[in-house]
Amino acid sequence: MAPEAAAATTRSLRKGSLVKVKRQAYLASVELAASDADPPTYIFEGPGQILLLRGDAANVRWSLPVPDVWLPLTLLEAFRA
Repeated sequence: MAPEAAAATTRSLRKGSLVKVKRQAYLASVELAASDADPPTYIFEGPGQILLLRGDAANVRWSLPVPDVWLPLTLLEAFRA
């Protein structure tokens, strides 16, 4: 994805947006090194809801009984049902 397209995508995400994690971007990110080597599938299937935005990161809540997580906006994409 071109940088302009990525910037437009992240700008379209706002508080309350339904999102999922981009699998290829996450698997190539430094966040994977700080997490479980086998990420849960629900983050890639979505939807999660953005609760807060701070800088270039979003606090995401999943519709499962799991903790909310902070993720860079570059790893998120809009969820389409």
